[in-house]
Amino acid sequence: MPDREPALNSDTIVVATRNAGKLREFRSLLSASGLKILGLVEAGIDGDCEETGSSFAENARLKAREYSRHTDLPVLADDSGLEVFALDRRPGIYSARYAGEAASDAEKISKLLAELRSAGGGRAARFVCALSLARQGRVLCEAEGECRGLISEAPRGSNGFGYDPIFLFPELGRTYAELDEEEKNRTSHRANAVRALLSRLGVLRVGGSSAN
Repeated sequence: MPDREPALNSDTIVVATRNAGKLREFRSLLSASGLKILGLVEAGIDGDCEETGSSFAENARLKAREYSRHTDLPVLADDSGLEVFALDRRPGIYSARYAGEAASDAEKISKLLAELRSAGGGRAARFVCALSLARQGRVLCEAEGECRGLISEAPRGSNGFGYDPIFLFPELGRTYAELDEEEKNRTSHRANAVRALLSRLGVLRVGGSSAN
């Protein structure tokens, strides 16, 4: 839980990632907020934070606190992943390491589809994103967002990253990887989490969409 009431008091924040796709997505989501967004590399923050939490929220909090001890700027950390209900919510918090530390997105997708075929259950799933904003080791604000959908039979589309090619968004009849940036930023789990976080901080717009 936050150690004190939300107070940003900065026009620049660091997003705790070295993933180019994720950083690009955060910059797009936060483009209307007026905040300058730096990644860990740009902020000169080295090292890694071990994700030892048992939930998305715990891992986001661990990363936010740890990385924020290396800069005077607020640090926004996320932990996100895919939960497939027929697989007992796997891969869950292990989404990034589901097929091994060095596995490619294609290898992770291939493993998940094979397990789902063996399970023989439904294809319902959800993406989850937990956010934690911290400064100098103290949590300022936290939020969580989700998006529910289905796992497609095979990868579709070339946009996005991670499991996007197999996450089918029923309302649009397309996978995340078939959506353009604007469409994804209106509907995604990360957009919903960012919207909730900025609303709590008093910043009303996310990726061009009203937070109300």
